[in-house]
Amino acid sequence: MRPPKLPGPALPLLILVLLLPPPGSAGGPAPFDPTWESLDARQLPAWFDKAKFGIFIHWGVFSVPSFGSEWFWWYWQKEKIPAYVDFMKNNYPPDFTYEDFGPLFTAKFFDANQWADILQASGAKYVVLTSKHHEGFTLWGSEYSWNWNAVDVGPKRDIIKELAVAVRNRTDLRFGLYYSLFEWFHPLFLEDESSLFQKRQYPVSKMLPELYELVNKYQPEVLWADGDGGAPDTYWKSLDFLAWLYNESPVRDTVVTNDRWGAGSICKHGGYYTCSDRYNPGHLLPHKWENCMTIDKFSWGYRRNAGIADYLTIEELVKQLVQTVSCGGNLLMNIGPTQDGTISAIFKERLKQMGIWLKVNGEAIYETYAWRSQNDTVTPDVWYTSKPKDKLVYAMFLKWPISGQLFLAQPKATLGATKVKLLGHGQPLHWTPLKENGIKVDLPQLTIHQMPCQWGWALALTNVT
Repeated sequence: MRPPKLPGPALPLLILVLLLPPPGSAGGPAPFDPTWESLDARQLPAWFDKAKFGIFIHWGVFSVPSFGSEWFWWYWQKEKIPAYVDFMKNNYPPDFTYEDFGPLFTAKFFDANQWADILQASGAKYVVLTSKHHEGFTLWGSEYSWNWNAVDVGPKRDIIKELAVAVRNRTDLRFGLYYSLFEWFHPLFLEDESSLFQKRQYPVSKMLPELYELVNKYQPEVLWADGDGGAPDTYWKSLDFLAWLYNESPVRDTVVTNDRWGAGSICKHGGYYTCSDRYNPGHLLPHKWENCMTIDKFSWGYRRNAGIADYLTIEELVKQLVQTVSCGGNLLMNIGPTQDGTISAIFKERLKQMGIWLKVNGEAIYETYAWRSQNDTVTPDVWYTSKPKDKLVYAMFLKWPISGQLFLAQPKATLGATKVKLLGHGQPLHWTPLKENGIKVDLPQLTIHQMPCQWGWALALTNVT
């Protein structure tokens, strides 16, 4: 069920040439050259920074064993980790292969409209689906993944098309796709790797044609690359592809990309930076970045063996969002559906809770900018954002003070001009200046049922510096 070993590179090269549009076909010279200097100078489409919050979905054949990690195949067959070896030994016949999981990836209950509604209710503004993880199984009928794709095996459906249509028809989210450049056990990649990447059979005959197909067919507005396999961008021909993506592709004006386009490019080159999984520096960065993280602390794919303590609480997730946005980042929060296409109750609940919180406090998140101070120096767990045009600063606090008074050291207020409101409450709050710097805010005396929300609150401060 693995893709057959293709003949020499002549035919795939011809295919690739045919896939490439003629240079400069949009008229005049192309604005971006295939160099990092040129590509890095591209301005990130404005929608991405405004969005702040997205949902990552890891779904694939790894969702069938749903044990340990989405790296199941690697841990079982390559690293031979005892827990994975024993799992297979105790639950499957001795001759069972990873490819045999393919037909069991049924997506029987997958309802793209239901997924779209769950995503919309979360308050997220974009979604990124794994079109292909390191296992190589594609969630669309890729012409370059023979008999190892969702149209030929398992669901017998074009998962990407169904979700793209539902998201675009039913929500205000932007649709994005994750794509793993390499595949653990693809024979052409392994052959290239053994040549220290002097050979380039795999990117020419598999990865590049697949990426062009993916972009032209589904027009993702986020293209989330991953898995460089230790190979440099010259092996992957990433720069040529990105120049086409920015100059000629159907999403050239709106697409955003990350920084995982070859060994050494992460946190250095590309659209926005991811730097590492679960990256949350806690301070302002000069370049736009994204914190991609998981609700399940230990896995991106669904795990049947996850315990309740393995999932982040809603308080922890709100804190991740607040911290990330205050420091200029976006939060990409991951869920892992089951092999039959259901989103488990705990993921649904977390997504719904995020949506409830954002309905009240979204004003302090969406379309905001980092302020001169990211967090307060006197009161812990207070994080700031701003909207300079509206002369607004938001102070998000994660613990309601027992005294009913919130001390903020950073804002410089002006008597008669500065106004303070609690989002979701609306009435002006009384404040007094502190001796040195900052203000003391008298919070409203509310019962738990009168609270505008749970898990964290936001003050809107008008006319502070």
